[in-house]
Amino acid sequence: MIPFLDIRSINGRDRSAFHDALERVLESGWFVVGDEVRDFEQEFAAYCGTKHCIGVGNGLDALHLILRALAIGPGDEVIVPSNTFIATWLAVTYAGATPVPVEPILSTCNIDPERLASAISHRTRAIIAVHLYGLPADIERIRSVAAPRGIHIIEDAAQAHGARSHDRPTGSLGRAAAFSFYPGKNLGALGDGGAVTTDDDNLAIALRSLRSYGQSVKYRHEHKGFNSRLDELQAAFLRVKLKSLDQDNAHRHRLAERYRDGLRDAPLHLPAAPEGQRHAWHLFVIRTPFRDRLQQELSARGVETLIHYPLSPHLQGAYAELAMAEGRYPIAEQLQREVLSLPMGPTMTEDEVDEVVAHVKAALAEMLR
Repeated sequence: MIPFLDIRSINGRDRSAFHDALERVLESGWFVVGDEVRDFEQEFAAYCGTKHCIGVGNGLDALHLILRALAIGPGDEVIVPSNTFIATWLAVTYAGATPVPVEPILSTCNIDPERLASAISHRTRAIIAVHLYGLPADIERIRSVAAPRGIHIIEDAAQAHGARSHDRPTGSLGRAAAFSFYPGKNLGALGDGGAVTTDDDNLAIALRSLRSYGQSVKYRHEHKGFNSRLDELQAAFLRVKLKSLDQDNAHRHRLAERYRDGLRDAPLHLPAAPEGQRHAWHLFVIRTPFRDRLQQELSARGVETLIHYPLSPHLQGAYAELAMAEGRYPIAEQLQREVLSLPMGPTMTEDEVDEVVAHVKAALAEMLR
């Protein structure tokens, strides 16, 4: 079996360093927002090219707290991709605002800047640009629409650790950016975790207060805040893994190129790699109208695949009150029927990629006979 992502082997590489990190935290006796969180925040801010990093509990909280810190709430609208993980929408809902979906570009799966203007109203306060699968959204074209109207650009960079757009790191492209450190991410913790990066001093102050019960001084609560703090131990582990992130991403890039070369002539759609965009290759996502059958065939051949994502947010029961019927967002719905994520990870070998390619080609040939 070729696993979709071998978390055990990924983390096994750093077993000794993780033990050292654990001992360091235990010896300190400090487990919430201590030196490890402070040091990780400084290191990750430097990595992303921003002034500030604020560690929080998870990626959803990162998005939600950005919206809260920007005073976005009831009566406001936030533009979101129609094609994304539901957390992007949930953050808007938790802030009390209304998500307004915009369709993606079919070739990149990212939000289409050409469709933004028609979705903007006098209530639009922000656009959440998701760097889906690790490919940066077209921020420059999004900015050309947002900036003249005073609309905030928020990056959902949960899948794009280390990606770059025209040589600028994700995390530094908008007013603020939300990251997730879920274990399967390019920079994954050994549990939940998240962070916000920003150059805005006042926003950083507000976020540090909101993540800790709305206090800037202990027991003095200026805001109705939350309890969403990056765990000290997870910060220590993330400091270990941050050191190898660029090396791991370079390996992912080599694997992606091998996939693209091997599947170039196969009857399916390969992921785009636009000029000027440095893909983080969190996922390698192909498209085919025969997706379900191909997934079954690959499973039978010992290749594990996943679907990101099988049902768009507007069709989820969680958003039934919006009454967005099937057919409302046809591009997102086409993607949910066609996308298939092939195995990808920093410990996967080129031989394993070649094996997956051979199985994909053989399965397609059999299916299309």
